[in-house]
Amino acid sequence: MDIRKIDDTISVAPQISVDDVAEIARLGYKTLVANRPDQEEFGQPPMSDIEAAAQEHGLAWVYMPVASGNITDQDVDQFAPMIRDADKPVLAFCRSGTRCTVLWALSAARNGGVQDIFTKARNAGYDITALTPRLAQQAQRQN
Repeated sequence: MDIRKIDDTISVAPQISVDDVAEIARLGYKTLVANRPDQEEFGQPPMSDIEAAAQEHGLAWVYMPVASGNITDQDVDQFAPMIRDADKPVLAFCRSGTRCTVLWALSAARNGGVQDIFTKARNAGYDITALTPRLAQQAQRQN
C-alpha cells in the first residue's frame, strides 16, 4: 500500500486491497473514498468487498467513481462538499492516486491558494502542472 499524504485532511493512494483496509483504519483514517469505477480493470477488487471491509473497520465509505482522464466540473462539484464534510482524515484511492489528487486540487482551488496546491501535490509525488488552466478556472468559482 502506497499512501501519499497531501495534507492533514486528505491522503491518496493507488488501488488498495480488501486486506489493506484494516491497516488504513489502524493508521487513523476515518473516511475511505473510492474514485475508481468498479471493474475498470481486470483483477481489480470489487468495490462492494472494499466497502464491506471499510464498514467492518468503522470507516465511513464514499463511492464516487470518476472516469480516468475525464474529470468534469460536476465531479468537482460533488467532490468538494464531500471532502469538506467528511470525517477526517480521508484516504481517497483510484488506480494510481492521480485521479484523486486532481479531484482534490480542482476542489481546493475553489478556496484559493493555487500555488500551495501545486506544492502539496508535488510533495505527494504528483505533477499537476498540466492542470494550471483548470485550476485558474476553478479558482474563479470560489466557495
